[in-house]
Amino acid sequence: MSGPSPCLGPRGVRRGAALALVFASVLATAAATGALPRDGVKSSDLATRSVASTVESDEVADAAAQAVADGKSGKEAAEKAVSRIGDRWGAVYDERQYEEFEQALDGSYTGVGIAAERSADGLVEVARVQPGSPADRAGVEAGDLLRTVDGRRVDGLPVAEAVALLRGDRTEASVGTTVVLGIQRDGVVRTETLRRARLSMEAVTVRHIGLDRSDSSAAVLIEVDSFTKGSGAEIREAVRNAPAGAGILLDLRGNSGGLVTEAVTAASAFLDGGLVATYDVHGEQRALYAQPGGDTDRPLVVLVDGGTMSAAELLTGALQDRGRAVTVGSRTFGKGSVQMPSRLAGGSVAELTVGHYRTPAGRSVEGSGISPDLVVGAGAERRAETVLSGLGGGS
Repeated sequence: MSGPSPCLGPRGVRRGAALALVFASVLATAAATGALPRDGVKSSDLATRSVASTVESDEVADAAAQAVADGKSGKEAAEKAVSRIGDRWGAVYDERQYEEFEQALDGSYTGVGIAAERSADGLVEVARVQPGSPADRAGVEAGDLLRTVDGRRVDGLPVAEAVALLRGDRTEASVGTTVVLGIQRDGVVRTETLRRARLSMEAVTVRHIGLDRSDSSAAVLIEVDSFTKGSGAEIREAVRNAPAGAGILLDLRGNSGGLVTEAVTAASAFLDGGLVATYDVHGEQRALYAQPGGDTDRPLVVLVDGGTMSAAELLTGALQDRGRAVTVGSRTFGKGSVQMPSRLAGGSVAELTVGHYRTPAGRSVEGSGISPDLVVGAGAERRAETVLSGLGGGS
């Protein structure tokens, strides 16, 4: 039976959590990030299809329909309904937000190139600046504090809302429009006027560590920031092109998820077929399988931390349970629930939790995360390189 594909999303706080990896795009307010591949439904098809009827989804849909009939906001009514049913990962998007969300999953977004997170003092801090972006050209740096956006103080706002202001929630906030930021560094606040641009996400970065690219003692570091469209194929290509005998260090730290189909493709780079994960949708059990032909001999170490989430946890769990990799770092976030989208009256889209996924060994990720084989705090990357070397992977 064909139907809409479920989604696995990253961290959410009520209306969706901020993602440190996403550069001022709607992904920062997303609560769902990937389609599971049972029937090949693309994420772009999801907004026009309905989920299977449940009490919760009916309640949200009815609330939106009644609000629209009364001349009110269907999105706001749906958000209140999601709050009432207590869906931790549930979220509601307007049409423009959902469109931007799907574009971001395709690897592009409109923004200024800033990734934000909550600082230790509870302020909105610049986590990363995309090279060549408007923010980069303006001299914004990681560690700067974002104090205002277009004159509005953002200190007390959820990070997701601050990032939404950067992106612009107005119809006219598109490529070429400006946004004025109040940036603080070393106690001094300055004003920067940035012009929004269409930016491409670099989800996968590959570099060689060790003596020389052609040296058999070298290792290959594959950093995966998110599982956007095409990232799984990039990982497979990086593994194929690695020098003979070189080990792989797969860095999933700070990876808040993405398209689950891409995570499964990534798993296929290291597995010769077999189970990647199981999941349920409204009680119906389903499974995800790797494609055959992956490199099963090359030494592999996976780096994870508390920012490793959702689809990245699915990949980590598969490689760990299948005995394919040694995992190093700290416990992952623990986002293992499945969301499905449905179009509501008025055009908004609701993402509601409908199930959970498990690793090949049957472990639940939701709420508990994945504990790495070797728990390491500071210096995790150096320790991972040492482990890889001990496995015969060079570096």
